Amino acid sequence: MKAIGLDVGEKRIGIAKSDGLNITAQGVGVIYMKNKREKTFQAIKEIIETEKADVLVVGFPKNLNGTIGPQVKKVQDFVAELQDLVDIDVEYFDERLTTVSARRALLEGDVSRKKRKMVIDELAAVIILQSWMDFKKGSRD
Repeated sequence: MKAIGLDVGEKRIGIAKSDGLNITAQGVGVIYMKNKREKTFQAIKEIIETEKADVLVVGFPKNLNGTIGPQVKKVQDFVAELQDLVDIDVEYFDERLTTVSARRALLEGDVSRKKRKMVIDELAAVIILQSWMDFKKGSRD
């Protein structure tokens, strides 16, 4: 099973992919939200098809206290539109603090502010996907 991870934000979407055995997640890149969402959806569709992905793991942006806020609805609406274009299973995974973890890792790696802005969403997608794979592995053990 091959998975694609998404960190859907207001301006950018971080994308990650799994290896064929779902052991490691690697960054694929960032897609900038376009005025015409069709181009955004088409770019994601191409990645899903190129990677022959079976499942799309999407960060579920709960509030820190575990409640569901307005950003969740935006992400769900985005995914619903995407599913009109691509037939793929979708699993949502709690993404609380993934951006914080990504920012911390980049700071510890002494990555410049300009470079951090360019890769933080991709790294957040990697963290979401890796966390999902680790969770799935743990539930099988």
